[in-house]
Order: sequence, then C-alpha cells, then structure tokens
Amino acid sequence: YILYFLFHSPSNVRIILKLNGYPINQAIKTLKKVKFNSHEEALAYQEEMKWSIFQHHCENNTHYINFIKQKVITNWFDIPILRKTDVQAPLSGRISKGYSAKNSHVHNTSGSTGTPFYFAKDKFCHALSWALIYNRFNWHGIKNGNDLQARFYGISKKFTKRIKEKLKDFFSSRIRFSVFDLSDHVLASYLNTFKKKPFVYVNGYTSSLVMMAKYCLANNTTVKKVCPSLKLVFTTSEVCDDIDRKTLESGFGVPVINEYGAAELDLIGFEDADGDWLVNYETLFVEILDDNDKPVLPGEEGKVVITSLYNKAMPFIRYEIGDRAILKKDMKGAYQILESVKGRTNDIAILPSGKRAAGLTFYYISKQLLENGGFMKEFVIRQKTISHFHYEYVANREINEIEKKQIFQAMDAYLEKGLLITFEKKNIIERSKAGKFKHFFSEIKS
Repeated sequence: YILYFLFHSPSNVRIILKLNGYPINQAIKTLKKVKFNSHEEALAYQEEMKWSIFQHHCENNTHYINFIKQKVITNWFDIPILRKTDVQAPLSGRISKGYSAKNSHVHNTSGSTGTPFYFAKDKFCHALSWALIYNRFNWHGIKNGNDLQARFYGISKKFTKRIKEKLKDFFSSRIRFSVFDLSDHVLASYLNTFKKKPFVYVNGYTSSLVMMAKYCLANNTTVKKVCPSLKLVFTTSEVCDDIDRKTLESGFGVPVINEYGAAELDLIGFEDADGDWLVNYETLFVEILDDNDKPVLPGEEGKVVITSLYNKAMPFIRYEIGDRAILKKDMKGAYQILESVKGRTNDIAILPSGKRAAGLTFYYISKQLLENGGFMKEFVIRQKTISHFHYEYVANREINEIEKKQIFQAMDAYLEKGLLITFEKKNIIERSKAGKFKHFFSEIKS
C-alpha cells in the first residue's frame, strides 16, 4: 500500500525519471520557455536550434562527419537527407563524443516502418520527450502516469524484459492488454476487465483497438457502457484513417485522439481538443519535401523529414522517417496543422487455431535479428496461407541457421506452434505508390 501511494501520486513517473537521472523538472521548465504565440517566433527559435544541433554533431560525431563527407554547407538545404539505412550500424559507432549507452537513453524503433534500428538520446532530450507527453495529454485533461490507462501493446516473452515492462506499467498506472492474441474469447476477457477497472483512457496500436471496437459492435455494446469512467482513446504506431476513427468512436463510445510520433524522435503531431492535428515545433523541426528533396507547398503531399533539436547523443538531422504527409494552409497560433499522414499500417494475422494477432507482433518476433546490430536493414512478413509465413528481408548477409532457429522459437512463443516459415533475401523492398509501408501483409482472401 505504501509503494502504491508513493508511486501513484501525480508525480509517480517523474519520481522514476529522477531516480534514473533524467532531469524532468528542468525539461518541463524548458518546454514552458519555448511556447510562442506566432509561427514566425517559432521559426526563429527553430532556426537557431537546428543550426546549433547540426554544429554540435559536426564537431562531435565521427559517423555523421563521414556521412556529410566534408561537403560545404552554406544553407540548410545543402545538408544531405539522413535515411534509416544510414543509421543502421552498431550503436557504439554512432554516438557523439561525451555520450555512451551508459549515460544515455538507449532504445530501438518498433519496426513499424519495416526498417528497425537502435538509437540513443541524451538524458535531457529523453526528459523533454516525457515533458512533451505530459503537455499533450494535459490538453485533454489526462494526467499521464496517474490516470488509469488501458494499454493495447505487445510485451516481450523474455522473463527479465517482461518483468521490467510490468514494473513500468505498475508505476505508470497502466494495465496492459496483449495484442498477440485478439481472438473473440480474449477480447471478451478484455471487455470484462473494463467492467472491473476505472480506466480513464486507452492507448494502443490502431489495428488492435479496431479489433476491440469491432468486437463490441458485434455484441451490441461499447466499452463506455461497461466502463463509465472512460474518456478518450489515443491511437499510436499505425495510421488511424477516417474509417478506423468511426469504428473506434462507435465501438469504444468515446472520442479518438490521433497521436503521430516516432520513438527515435518525439511526438510529431497530436490532436488538440478541436480535432486539429498540431505539429510539434518545440523539440522538432519538421519539413515536408518532394522526391527531389525540395519543400512542397501547404496542401501538397511530400515525404516527412525531421530534425531533432535537442538530441546531443545521436544526430537525427534532416532525417527521413518513411512517412508521407500533407500540411494544411491554415495555422493555429505557432503551430502548423497536419492534414493527413500516410504510412505505417498493418494487417491482422489469422492462424490455423483461429487465433488473431496484430501485425506488430512480428516486430517482437524479429527483434532477435535486430539485436544483432545492424545486420538486418529492412524486413516484411507476408502470410501466404493460414499456416505459411514468408520473411522478405534486406541485409548484408543471409540469415544463418541459428538466427532462423531463433525466429522459429519466437513464432512458437508469440503465435503458435506448427507454422511454416520461409525466408528470402532481397536487394530492395518496394513501397506502394501512395508511400504506405506495411511490415506485415496478409495475402489470405477474407
């Protein structure tokens, strides 16, 4: 009870951050200082910060210096675009002078774009990410880390990592709903949990939440009916289109807030109370470029290229994240407004037993290969039949027998036993003309 009282206070997550050396109070103060009333003020601030972080890494990061190749930089557009394949190298060779895995926040991307890698953030930068999360959820009256969250995510099957995630959930007031099995009987048990717990909001993968919503609609109910305390649903990791939003709002019975972010960067866009999808100018500089790396006009579609303004541990400067987006012509104070984002979608896997699993389950399965340090560049999994899964991957070598065995074991653990798995090394994995990239495709006709 004492531990619960201590860590389920409004500052529970902040206590954990402080204990781990993340200067969260300083980050919150910094975020307040960079709030502006006009877009012109925000641009002036970004202009100073983007050149400052560029200069820092040019002086302190050997990997980035080699990437620039001593090119003469006279204006911002002279800086070459950094792509995910450019940062897929051992972590130790990509961290700037003065930083290491020991004094930085180290994590990996979800693989939702099909191009996974490890990254580092200095501790102040990571604290700023948390400060931004507090700020954005506060827009909607949600106290992140205090209000009870229903979290539709995956979780590692490895004992130590699983315990770590469970502890994080406890101290963050989260109850996790695994997306590895979304069969009807599992969704029924999830709905029963909603009946018993005073959840305030839901956060999770779009495709998984849609499955939950469809289950409710098929059973003539909503989550709100069984859980009156529920206020909002926040979608993440995968694109939430208009059809998904309508399904979610109908099945959950509460408004949907669209979150757009990247683990290696920050929250990129976040809907406010008016439904405007506001672009983060406080910690990021966002560019929308055409295929020749030139800026497009508001209302025109282009690729998303982002500069992290505060990450001194690792350069993400003019970094192409793999999505395409359109900015509105209208502004909202200092904020640009996203009209739409294309990218990061996944199908649902249907297994011989009848079990259903979110496409992002395959990130957890493929994480074994990711941990080998830059060997795998891109991957896509295609479900050919109810029991046959085909891995297409781009890598600097073939997957060896030991790695194949790891995949077989992971498929058994996360999905079910007896599945057929085949592998194919490719030189390139094609994107769709719309710029969308799924890292799991189901080729089974429904």
